[in-house]
Amino acid sequence: MTYLEKAQSPLILAAVLAGLMLSNASGVAQRAGHIIPPALILMLTLVFLQIPLRGFKDVFRHREIAIASLLINFVWTPLFAWALGWLFLGEQPALWIGFLMLMVTPCTDWYLVFTGIARGNLPLSTALLPINLILQLILLPVYILLLAGAVIPVQWSALLESVIVVLLAPFATAIALRGILVRRRGESWFSQKLLPNLQSVQLLLLALAIAAMFASEGNAILQNPRMLLYLLPPLALFWGGNLALAIAVGKLLNSGYADFASLSFTTLARNSPIALAIALVAFPEEPLVALALVIGPLIELPALALIAQILLWIERKGWFAARAVHRLSTNPDA
Repeated sequence: MTYLEKAQSPLILAAVLAGLMLSNASGVAQRAGHIIPPALILMLTLVFLQIPLRGFKDVFRHREIAIASLLINFVWTPLFAWALGWLFLGEQPALWIGFLMLMVTPCTDWYLVFTGIARGNLPLSTALLPINLILQLILLPVYILLLAGAVIPVQWSALLESVIVVLLAPFATAIALRGILVRRRGESWFSQKLLPNLQSVQLLLLALAIAAMFASEGNAILQNPRMLLYLLPPLALFWGGNLALAIAVGKLLNSGYADFASLSFTTLARNSPIALAIALVAFPEEPLVALALVIGPLIELPALALIAQILLWIERKGWFAARAVHRLSTNPDA
């Protein structure tokens, strides 16, 4: 990780504080609102540019874990998140929606860092990235209409606009740009020279968008200072519940430790930038929806770091074999 990536939580917190301080300045709120969409669109283009679109063969080598990860992310987690929101955020519908949107978008980038720290199966985790991305692009509008629509009204036009403008357009741009750059400069330059520098730019754009959001909606947010306390219980139960589920599934499938670690982080880490971009366009009159999506990463990063240490402790205790026993019996190189 670069120094900027390691400082992601302080950077986001600094952006929040800067935005709040600027929110009372004359004329800032209106101008700040115009900064948010282009900053997020450019940031998501960089995110999509970094998604590896090859390497699916590693998914087929670990079919059981890959299928388990997808089922947990796109079937179990939306229902679990909706139930947690109903239990803890029923009186705060905007926070409920923000929490739900965060939970139904699996991470597609820096969670690999934590997988590496926990000595997980990085090729498998990397191969799952494009699948997770494509599925959440397709399913996020469905989740919003079916689950979020049961909590607060959702306008079809605003949702369609948000999907086209902040998801499909950056995704298509990134695919085209990647092809052009690889053809002109080569795969080696693209992967070794360009991509390592994109994470820092991506984080700076995210910080800019967050600062602008808090500057434009500072008054509404300052009137709700206890939002963090509302979100802590459902977030903690989500991570604890899904970690316990990953352990149970890993045991059931007789997986090796590396596969289990990959399953854990692919089902625990969330993709707040995509959810935040959609929320700001689809729910412009509900700043607390976006607030939940900003608070989430502040808690998520230290939580994932703690979970990585828990997984290493599980490895030392020998809960999972280095490799799956049933695979060793038929294919020693699996």
